[in-house]
Amino acid sequence: MSNYLFDAIQANSPGEAPFIRTDDGRIWTYNDALAFSGRLASAMEMLGIRPGDRVAVQAEKSAEALMLYLACIRSGAVYLPLNTAYTLTELGYFIGDAEPRLVVVSSAARENVEKIAKAHWAIIETLEANGSGSLLNLARDEPSDFVDASRSPDDLAAILYTSGTTGRSKGAMLTHANLLSNAMTLRDYWRVTAEDRLVHALPLFHTHGLFVATNVTLLAGASMFLLPRFDADEVISLMPQATMLMGVPTFYVRLLQSPRLDRQWVANMRLFISGSAPLLAETHVEFENRTGHAILERYGMTETNMNTSNPYDGDRIAGTVGFPLPGVTVRVTDPATGAALSGEETGMIEIKGPNVFKGYWRVPEKTAAEFTDDGFFISGDLGKIDRRGYVHIVGRSKDLVISGGYNIYPKEVEGEIDQLEGVAESAVIGVPHPDFGEGVTAIVVRKPESALDEKTILCALKHRLARYKQPKRIIFTEDLPRNTMGKVQKNVLRQQYADLYLDRNRAS
Repeated sequence: MSNYLFDAIQANSPGEAPFIRTDDGRIWTYNDALAFSGRLASAMEMLGIRPGDRVAVQAEKSAEALMLYLACIRSGAVYLPLNTAYTLTELGYFIGDAEPRLVVVSSAARENVEKIAKAHWAIIETLEANGSGSLLNLARDEPSDFVDASRSPDDLAAILYTSGTTGRSKGAMLTHANLLSNAMTLRDYWRVTAEDRLVHALPLFHTHGLFVATNVTLLAGASMFLLPRFDADEVISLMPQATMLMGVPTFYVRLLQSPRLDRQWVANMRLFISGSAPLLAETHVEFENRTGHAILERYGMTETNMNTSNPYDGDRIAGTVGFPLPGVTVRVTDPATGAALSGEETGMIEIKGPNVFKGYWRVPEKTAAEFTDDGFFISGDLGKIDRRGYVHIVGRSKDLVISGGYNIYPKEVEGEIDQLEGVAESAVIGVPHPDFGEGVTAIVVRKPESALDEKTILCALKHRLARYKQPKRIIFTEDLPRNTMGKVQKNVLRQQYADLYLDRNRAS
């Protein structure tokens, strides 16, 4: 019997070597992780979870939460991580769409989420950041020698919901082969070994923190400092003991604000990686000047994991995302015709490789529309490949906003704003922000004689949208620019407000 992904993880396990060091001083060895995840898998089996069942998890970051991910892989369940900032309305959609058999939340959220879970015939259990919770109570006396479920390369390992510019979020179906192939490629490309110690300050509900950081660490037999969240002082304090940091551009902006960050302090560090949002060239240059390290920027998506990376050896060029990873093909095509474009021409980025997802959960027509006849995934990103082979991402064909590494689609935010009394219409855009890459910004037209102000709208959205989706600014205008077909010209708005946050004293 073979479990495709977990077999590889177990084969690279160095036994009693440390896997996780938590911020409270606990150390989990690889053997601890195998035993604990085995007990959790046994508990889920006792609850009736079978291979193919979805397990939705909205839990604070912890070593136990990582063990639950491993338990799902072992049991053949499909792991469905949910952002801890999602509201009840948002959770209702995800639970209704994915129809998980088990929903795991915090004790504080249980009462409200239980109503949603029961409506969809799901079991609900709890998991706390401090290692307590009803699920862990169930697992405490279960056997650790769980018989792993048989899984093939094409079986689903996870569903991650991704944003688009229209409609609701779609579930990207990722297989065991998708996750394993990408993690092994990155391990080798970035030369991660058992000697590495990663500072893990990313969330566990996102591709970057869950699949890139965690799976690469596991398949290298390396270790990690598992931090509950990013704290610049704590991250800097760990650098003399660590060798790697994976982060989003915001991390590096904040790190540069510390006077402790210099070449001597980071002497033990081997690699700084950035992704999930564009890294400003000025951040790249300033970081290298201060530390002697060129940040390695890479390019990935929820649907594909990682596609390209700047080289480990060689020039890491600011403003580029490097070369296609081994086994991954990236091409640039004419967005209108699909015809291949020659070097230096800007067009649609298309991707093919073992990293590319299986399709969108229960939306076959959307899946078909996003793939070409010869099997390339149409990314929605505009870019070019220069004469040296470096990939440049120059924009997006869709209006997706990426803020702090998170995807936000404007239609959802606009829908909430437009429901407010006194709002005639709104347009949500992303504009350059020194900390977050892009700042979510709402341009609002009031109804006649309305006295609606910025504070009122922001307060109204606090309980309707996850915090990262909430606009950083509300700008009022008499009307929105439109083309001859009546479509709002968001490109005009982005140009008009391009400097809104570039004055750091005004950025929020």
